[in-house]
Amino acid sequence: MNAIQKNEIIEGKVIDLTHEGHGVVKLDRYPIFVPNALINETIEFKVIKVKKNFAIGKLLEIKKESEERVEPPCVYYHKCGGCQLQHMTYQAQLNMKKEQVVNLFHRKADFKDTIIHDTIGMDNPWFYRNKSQVPVGKNNENKVITGFYRQRSHDIIDMDECLIQDNMHQDVLNQLKLWFNELNISIYNERKKQGLMRHVVIRTGHHSRELMVVFVTNGKKFKQSDVLTEKLVAAFPEIVSVKHNVNDTHSNVIMGETSYTLYGKDEIQDTLSDVTFKISDQSFYQINSIQTEKLYQRAIEYAELKGEETILDTYCGIGTIGLYMAPKAQHVYGVEIVPEAIADAKQNATLNQFENTTFVCGKAEEVILKWKAQGIKPDVVMVDPPRKGCDETFLETLLELNPRKIVYISCNPSTQQRDAQQLAQRYKLTQITPVDMFPHTTHVETVAQFERR
Repeated sequence: MNAIQKNEIIEGKVIDLTHEGHGVVKLDRYPIFVPNALINETIEFKVIKVKKNFAIGKLLEIKKESEERVEPPCVYYHKCGGCQLQHMTYQAQLNMKKEQVVNLFHRKADFKDTIIHDTIGMDNPWFYRNKSQVPVGKNNENKVITGFYRQRSHDIIDMDECLIQDNMHQDVLNQLKLWFNELNISIYNERKKQGLMRHVVIRTGHHSRELMVVFVTNGKKFKQSDVLTEKLVAAFPEIVSVKHNVNDTHSNVIMGETSYTLYGKDEIQDTLSDVTFKISDQSFYQINSIQTEKLYQRAIEYAELKGEETILDTYCGIGTIGLYMAPKAQHVYGVEIVPEAIADAKQNATLNQFENTTFVCGKAEEVILKWKAQGIKPDVVMVDPPRKGCDETFLETLLELNPRKIVYISCNPSTQQRDAQQLAQRYKLTQITPVDMFPHTTHVETVAQFERR
């Protein structure tokens, strides 16, 4: 084939989507990835990057439009990096996410017998985020701006609305922006690494409607904290907690290690089904409460609990999944490496009056072996690791433990697929359900059932 040149304008048909939702056009088997293009569309695009094995194109014109194309409802969609799939119908998004899982497990790995269910979606896939982490900056006119970053950059887009975060969050942010200007609050400049206010983090109890606002600052001195807190609480009666978090490291990490309570409670409360959780500013708590309930429900179904089982909840965080299962099990053992999370998990167990739970801080693979030595033998192991998946040592320990079932929740199906291959020595991967935790983004969560061979 003739080599494709940069800046060349080409017409082609989109035959597939990448896991990032980019359209794939092939010229003599050479793939070109074009963002915002959909399957079965005939498009004109400009080649903007040429690599040995692929090229990237910029969409210029859609000659023949897909039936799955819709007008994105968000005015910031084409600038903002928060959502990637608003130009697709919601059903097409769900299909794409299932296809991603099918591709990983059926085509790229040898799990052809594994049942992959349809993606569990939302009835109303908007305003679902119970946590917003919004950077604060200034524009060219020296006015304070708040909003998410432009795609593939750290330039803040000044936003007055966001269709995927809880409605209340935006009202608070719009008001804070006015007060930051009014009170002349020092704003952090990422390039110069100077200034005070870096981020505003807002958390909502989805069911309780309790609101927490966290100011993340570059340094401890925050002179206007009292007046700002006073204004906030007066304007928004839903606010039950205002906190000050100090982050003086110059990295992409949003929050620092130290927080102070400026007003109200140290935590907010929320419920998942009938279980109540206390959530601090630093707690890991699932972003989409409605979908979390569906995810956990499917995990319980996969565990097939009869009420007599010993459950081991590894990577347990603040105990959400373990406590969710506690009423249906004999005993739940949870392990987590973050001490604060374990403290929260114990508190949440007490709050719900569960006496059949034990939470321990430490490396999962080490604690598990101690428990094994004590004669604790789990029937079901729950696994919900970070994006990088499970450590190899942990998987080896898990195989040694040899529970009847493993239920593996993942926020990154590709590392789950890698781990599944190691577990396949002793376990059959029977079924997987994708769950749409983050509508209009390319992320997909999965829950998988492994049964001992």
